[in-house]
Amino acid sequence: MTFLYPKAVIQVFCKAPIPGQVKTRLTPDLSADQAAQVHIELTRRTLKLVTQSSLCPVQLLCSPKTSHPFFKKMEKSYALSLLPQSSGDLGQRMYTSLISGSRNYEHIILLGCDCPSLTKDDLVNALNALATNYDVVLAPAEDGGYCLIGMNKPQADLFNNIDWGSNKVLDKTRKIILELKSNCLELNTQWDVDNYSDYLRYLDLF
Repeated sequence: MTFLYPKAVIQVFCKAPIPGQVKTRLTPDLSADQAAQVHIELTRRTLKLVTQSSLCPVQLLCSPKTSHPFFKKMEKSYALSLLPQSSGDLGQRMYTSLISGSRNYEHIILLGCDCPSLTKDDLVNALNALATNYDVVLAPAEDGGYCLIGMNKPQADLFNNIDWGSNKVLDKTRKIILELKSNCLELNTQWDVDNYSDYLRYLDLF
């Protein structure tokens, strides 16, 4: 396959859609099974976005195992490869994934699978930035985190001692980027589907 950005890779973090283990903040407004179906729908939407334009190779970082039937189905449905997530907290898993990607690619972009506001233009802007004079790319999220991070040389400091469940993730990340004197491009502010009100907002897209 021919890619527009063959030196880059997009990595998508994803959990297997096991009821009671994904999108738990959508309950009790939705049942555990319904929440898992939302997770599946958002994942498919994300994978379609990152693969449909042949921008660059795509890797699906799977938890708990790449052998889960859902991941095998995604592998058959989309142009991507499956890789396992490492152990550790979210920051450790993200950093390990970025290091793995940097072994074969010059530019690595990492995102989750629950941000329906991301667009192809956002991805293109991120890829162009990393291919020119930017060290880091961020897509800020309305809840104080970020939906996408990209870089050319993974920096461990960006993933250590971060309270990933708080609304201070973006501020802490920005501070570290300044301390590292990295050149960072921030994309448009995004929103993701965490709770039931987010889900209702997602439904309004249709």
